[in-house]
Amino acid sequence: MASWMNVWRRAAVLAGCGAISWLAALTVQAQPVKVDHAEAELVAATNAVVPGQPLQAGLRIKHDLHWHTYWQVPGDSGLPTKIKWTLPEGWTADAIEWPVPKRLPVGPLMNFGYEGEVLLPVRLTPPTGLAAGQTLDLAARADWLICSDVCIPGGADLKLSLPVKDSAGPSKFSALFAATRQLIPRPIALDGGSAAIEDNRIRLSYVPKGVVTDLQFFPLQDGRLEAAAPQVLQQPDGKAELYLTASQPVAPEFTAINGVLVVNGGPARADVGGWAGVVTLPLVAGPVSASVVAAAQAASITYADEQVSIGLIGALIGAFIGGLILNLMPCVFPVLSLKLLSLMQHQRADKAAHAHHASLRTHGLVFTAGVVVSFVLLAGLLVALRAGGAQLGWGFQLQTPWVVAALALLFFIIGLNLLGAFEFAFGGGMASSNLAQRLQSDRVSGSFWTGVLAVVVAAPCTAPFMGAALGFAATQPAPLALTVFAVLGLGMAAPYLLLTLFPALLARLPRPGAWMERFKQAMAFPMFATAAWLLWVLAQQVDANSVGLALAALVLLGMAGWALGVAQRGARGFRWLALGTAALAAYAVLSATGIESTGTARANASAGSKASVAGWGTWSKAENERLLISGTPVFVDFTAAWCVTCQANKRLVLNNDAVNRAFEQKGVVRLRADWTNRDEEITRELARFKRNGVPLYVLYDSKGQVRVLPELLTEGKVLQALEQL
Repeated sequence: MASWMNVWRRAAVLAGCGAISWLAALTVQAQPVKVDHAEAELVAATNAVVPGQPLQAGLRIKHDLHWHTYWQVPGDSGLPTKIKWTLPEGWTADAIEWPVPKRLPVGPLMNFGYEGEVLLPVRLTPPTGLAAGQTLDLAARADWLICSDVCIPGGADLKLSLPVKDSAGPSKFSALFAATRQLIPRPIALDGGSAAIEDNRIRLSYVPKGVVTDLQFFPLQDGRLEAAAPQVLQQPDGKAELYLTASQPVAPEFTAINGVLVVNGGPARADVGGWAGVVTLPLVAGPVSASVVAAAQAASITYADEQVSIGLIGALIGAFIGGLILNLMPCVFPVLSLKLLSLMQHQRADKAAHAHHASLRTHGLVFTAGVVVSFVLLAGLLVALRAGGAQLGWGFQLQTPWVVAALALLFFIIGLNLLGAFEFAFGGGMASSNLAQRLQSDRVSGSFWTGVLAVVVAAPCTAPFMGAALGFAATQPAPLALTVFAVLGLGMAAPYLLLTLFPALLARLPRPGAWMERFKQAMAFPMFATAAWLLWVLAQQVDANSVGLALAALVLLGMAGWALGVAQRGARGFRWLALGTAALAAYAVLSATGIESTGTARANASAGSKASVAGWGTWSKAENERLLISGTPVFVDFTAAWCVTCQANKRLVLNNDAVNRAFEQKGVVRLRADWTNRDEEITRELARFKRNGVPLYVLYDSKGQVRVLPELLTEGKVLQALEQL
């Protein structure tokens, strides 16, 4: 019996000790408070207060899945969490020590904050005269904004009771405090650190001590940086460079950059060299690579049918396929028809078979050279101008009215030549030859210049697969960029080159005959159609008076061609009439598009071309962002009058009644970004999507998520994209 009594006594003692420990725990830690989508409580790192010894306390928040609260600088939206302490007399409370936050994209916005469980530590200092044995109540009011798809203001009145002792041990939250302390960035000095600013572009640079695979910057200055702008890491010559974007207008007092630099995922990834530190660097004026910033794109972009994030091999394949498809574009076919005439003439050439084949191969190779060299030279000019700071993209030459007018006159005169209105003599002793025939004759130079002309008129066209390839090229060093453009030219020249390298394929062409002369004359009308299209493009760039002058130039040029033909048939005096009217035509073009009239004409045309069409508004970045912030879905049509693909998509799909009804039913606001004339804001937006030409079609849903549609639209593709909103 005595033994059983001893067992019961021991059990009672143990139970009593357990109860005392449980009661002590209740006094040390109050119960957490459950509020909307979060659990909150005040916690301490130790189980007691020691007089005069700082106490590590803090606010612990455990978020529901997909909900978050905000860092001390919240980003594009949100509010930082606040703690207002109510402490006994003699106590002091320091500011919150903020652990490294996460980047939290919300549609087009970027916020900084916390998900899951987070501890916001605060150092509390008690007075030295506290008597051991008493229990103190520490209270605080915590307020926060918690967000997911919606935002809810949250808060709670919280309490923490702790006994006063001569010494303290760890609490059950001591491990959480230890882990959080590792995440709190401290001020550091970067080796070789510097910060340069040019316009609104910032380059933060330093010399790393190890391998840098990821670099992020969280600003400690509210409103100084664009939170949602891409942060681009470059590592030239052993340096780590992070490219940031300053908010516009750049504040005059923005003379130093201050924030948290997070390397390789931060302290939580110390196993791969991760760390974080607070850096402060003076901002000095200096060159910042615009191409690096333009290369970046916003996250969460979905591309329909075509991926933009491609490597060099993907870009080369896309460029070659895009070049092949260019041959089917209506802007290119009239020129290539001249080479079709050349192939037919080769069929009836009275030459030995091996010589005939050699001649064909030579013409094919020279035509290919003309196409490739022209693409490379045009791309080289674009790269050079962009390196000089110009905001330009593919097709930039047709944003210049005098180039458009000159091309219209060139195609008009080629059309007159095909009709036989006149002949053109190359050199005094050389037999006269037809200008169009010169381009498609047996002369090797004709093949080269036909390739050049084909590229000139193909430049404004953007075929499928081309957009991603050219966008990739625009972000690469010059040698890689020019390689992509060379492959684009090779793709465009490939069908003609194939016919000349394998002459047996020519047997499939119609046999030569008298019909070829009629066919040659018929080909004048595609030339006239191209000239008419170019005049329509010109009408989008200049005012009505200037278009009238351009039309007068065509009339004068027609008279010059007629007079030249009459002179070539033996009539006297008409040669001077041809020269005089040609000079008047040139003067009319200069008057219509020259420096003296361009400013007013372009301003008037710009106002007219950007005027709202039924159902469409004029795009601007500010208007786009205003609509997205309000939760309105947006469709943006990046277009230009000289872009044939754009105009075809507009008339066949975007003006379709079924598509318009779908836009209205989904509440989508339609904006048109007209790039007919140079517009730096549109150029920068194209670059954000890794594009340097039009067309580009972007659909934003009500949450700001982005979907990029293919360059060749169909009614089904647009309706499918709208259905997925």
